[in-house]
Amino acid sequence: MEFEKIQSIIADVMSINADEITMDTTFIDDLGADSLDVYQIVVAIEDEFEIEIPDDAAEQIRTVADAVEQIKEALGNN
Repeated sequence: MEFEKIQSIIADVMSINADEITMDTTFIDDLGADSLDVYQIVVAIEDEFEIEIPDDAAEQIRTVADAVEQIKEALGNN
């Protein structure tokens, strides 16, 4: 469930097709995201899931799988 929501958020922020996004997709290398794009994605994830991702944890997010893991940790589902 988290993955599909993140897919939608990333596709919206990056203006790409959600089908191009997998768990292994990297924000910078695969999607060409810059720091502002990543920030917008993190904020959208926080809003969607009503969570707060600490700044130090957000800085460690490199792949979609990393983002899913941060959501699970914030929700206590790890």
